[in-house]
Amino acid sequence: MKSFAMPQTSQAGRAIRVIPFALALALALAAGCRPADACRGEGCGTLVIAALGEPATLLPPVTDQQLARDVHDQLFLKLADVGMSANTVGDSDFEPQLARRWEWEDSLTLVFDLNPAARWQDGRPVTAGDVAFTFAAYTDSQVGSPARPALTRIAGVTARDSLTAVFRFSQTYPEMFYTAVHHLRILPEHLLRDVPRDRWSTAAFGRTPVGNGPYRLVSWTPGVALTLAADTGFFLGRPHIARLVWRFQPDLAAAVNLVVAGEADAIEILVTPDNVQRARAAPHLRLYEYPGLAYGYLGFNLRANGDPSRPHPLFGDRDVRRALTMAVDRERMRASALGDLAKVPPGPIVTLWPLWEPRPRELPFDTAAAARLLTERGWVDRNGDGVREKAGMPLAFGIMLPSTSGLRRQYARLLQEQLAAVGAKVAIDEVDGPVHGERAAAGRFDAYLGGWNVDPTPSTGIGGTWTSAAVGLANHVRYANPAFDDLIARATTGAGSPDSVRALWQRALEVFNDDAPAIVLFAMDNVAAVHARVADVRIRPDSHWALVRTWRIPADRMIERDRVAPAAN
Repeated sequence: MKSFAMPQTSQAGRAIRVIPFALALALALAAGCRPADACRGEGCGTLVIAALGEPATLLPPVTDQQLARDVHDQLFLKLADVGMSANTVGDSDFEPQLARRWEWEDSLTLVFDLNPAARWQDGRPVTAGDVAFTFAAYTDSQVGSPARPALTRIAGVTARDSLTAVFRFSQTYPEMFYTAVHHLRILPEHLLRDVPRDRWSTAAFGRTPVGNGPYRLVSWTPGVALTLAADTGFFLGRPHIARLVWRFQPDLAAAVNLVVAGEADAIEILVTPDNVQRARAAPHLRLYEYPGLAYGYLGFNLRANGDPSRPHPLFGDRDVRRALTMAVDRERMRASALGDLAKVPPGPIVTLWPLWEPRPRELPFDTAAAARLLTERGWVDRNGDGVREKAGMPLAFGIMLPSTSGLRRQYARLLQEQLAAVGAKVAIDEVDGPVHGERAAAGRFDAYLGGWNVDPTPSTGIGGTWTSAAVGLANHVRYANPAFDDLIARATTGAGSPDSVRALWQRALEVFNDDAPAIVLFAMDNVAAVHARVADVRIRPDSHWALVRTWRIPADRMIERDRVAPAAN
């Protein structure tokens, strides 16, 4: 899973507001072009993407940030990748990348034959040793990769020879192939083996990566833009567009302004109805709608703010969480903030997953029942100030959210209003995007508005976020219920009929809903906007820009920035 819509507002990031676009683009392209005649044919073109925030690093194992993932898609290949169907069972519709073929030697042994033409961008060949090294890194606790919980059923990865990588599993299950390929972006052992694993999050490689993908990093101006140039020697075929520029924006409104004004060419998630309307009204833009993999929620910290050794004085009580959940009218919030772009889900699920019907049991919206339950638990407004108290402590807490997210700010105010109706006093705690992520990971909050852009399967989309194994990684609220864990484990084995597996998922979601560690507020469908001059646009639901190397900008549609001569590799 990847965090979404968490833009960063460092001092460098704030500079975006005052640097003119012409200067920003000139800086971004400076390292990616050479003085030459104007480019006019195949292999030309510049695609400017309006991006929320800025990556902290481009070293894949140490980050789950969506923007970093988008860039990783161009820099670091997997052995094979999910296809347009987003299938995760078996190996149907997976596209070969670094591996040209694969086979099962037995039910627990998967063998990949690497493409001998695959190269690192420093000229070294990609080897099976790199694959084994990558698995070791992703599963090393010192690296602390968010993907580590999803890899626990792979017993080991070895190199049989320089081009043969062998995966051995500890058990059989339907998504074995998906597990082997989806979570591992292959890394260069020769460049990373001497970097101490506990320092990977700040390693220099994360700012100057050397990849094996269709594009290479040519410039990164902090707070302004990041530019990739097409690798003309890419072994799977030269990309059709010469340059990709991610222009960093402090918030969604600024990013949408760029694409509507024609100063950027693409944005992946428009989020709100107003933004979709603005983009649809712009004659130079085309909109692409597709199922979503993102949801937003209010997470309750089950442990004391900043002290995981103690239960939270409010949210350690399951009945308090249940009462607050019943006090929230999620449908009214969805209609107000997102309109038809989202649905209210029956748990932490997304619109792409087929887990909506039959709909799992949920806590109802019932303010009277919520008030009764709080009273039964000893929370009573004794002084008439509108806030319940218990043993001298008010029913009061803060909701943390990133200051750059207008959608979350809107939801925070709606939550503040609705929870006040049952005697809860809510303070809104807006912090910078990076601080939001750091405090959430450290458990230094009461409640927080979070969002995940998850994998195309609930096995990792739920299992990698809400189970005990994910505590300290993506499970920021510290939710742990053995019954929930067991149901998730049984559902992901795939044993039994499709109906029986679906029933396990439904029961798991009902356990989650009964425990109320979070109020899942919305699940979004996606709408992307891309400049009409760009042809052959295909957007994969699980990864917006994964197929951008196959997009084209025809010569007769090019604008001035498309004609800058590409850099020599």
